[in-house]
Amino acid sequence: MSKPRRTFVEMEAAPVQIKARKAVPHAFVLEALTPVSPVTRPMFGCVAVYLGEKIVLILRDKPDKTADNGVWLATAAEHHQSLRHQFPNMRSIKVFKKKVTDWQVLPADAPDFEAAALRACELILVRDPRIGKVPRPRRVSGSHARKVAKSSKQTKASKRPATGRARF
Repeated sequence: MSKPRRTFVEMEAAPVQIKARKAVPHAFVLEALTPVSPVTRPMFGCVAVYLGEKIVLILRDKPDKTADNGVWLATAAEHHQSLRHQFPNMRSIKVFKKKVTDWQVLPADAPDFEAAALRACELILVRDPRIGKVPRPRRVSGSHARKVAKSSKQTKASKRPATGRARF
């Protein structure tokens, strides 16, 4: 005998509220990077831009705390001086409350902001080694680490041969 077919009853859909996505800040930067297929991810309420596993930029435009709005460059302190020749308005971001940070910002309120951001994109397109970092692996939360440790102990125990005696 064949199984009876399931029928689906259409229900009147309740109105669903969908949260509208925020516009990507400084979208012209992503347009300039399209030849290398960047990937974006949310980070700190901003948009992080990756090439492969390397983070290269963060795009920030927050209306309440505007001091660090602009394009953040992922770099290292040893590259600051050479990059400053190309980006005279570049500075360390202030949000971390340190005098010098590896993250440098091309401030959105600088008179040459768009030109500087596009220049940074050009450097990224030619894979300039001064821009971009591979992020450190994420730390595992305490509860997750305990679960992983427990499951690996159980796996090891199941692989031991049964001897009839308890091992201490």
